[in-house]
Amino acid sequence: MKYLALVYYDEKIMERLSQQEWDVLNRECTECVARLTANGHYITGSPLLPTSSATTVRVRDNRVAITDGPFAETKEQLAGFYMLEARDLNEAIALAGKIPPARYGSVEVRPARELLAEGNQAGGNAG
Repeated sequence: MKYLALVYYDEKIMERLSQQEWDVLNRECTECVARLTANGHYITGSPLLPTSSATTVRVRDNRVAITDGPFAETKEQLAGFYMLEARDLNEAIALAGKIPPARYGSVEVRPARELLAEGNQAGGNAG
């Protein structure tokens, strides 16, 4: 089953890391991806640029409205994601616990669902 591991951290804290600390963390992340890939758990993923580069898009009354920045103000910001393959939620949680930025913030683990042309349960609560 596919699980999305959303990585969150406080960008202000991360900005205080030295270049050496940042490089060490990024090497740990690439090593984590290599291990996940070697064990058949990594599907895809990517770090994200800071929220200052984000744009939020809304459609209301058939009109597109854009706003600079993320949708909501939060203590932790979405920093990246890992799409994982795991046999169940317990294995996905164990894998997410090895994602290096988890020690700076959090990793939300959420099962992914298949999008069907018809027959999806309302609200996406299929599972």
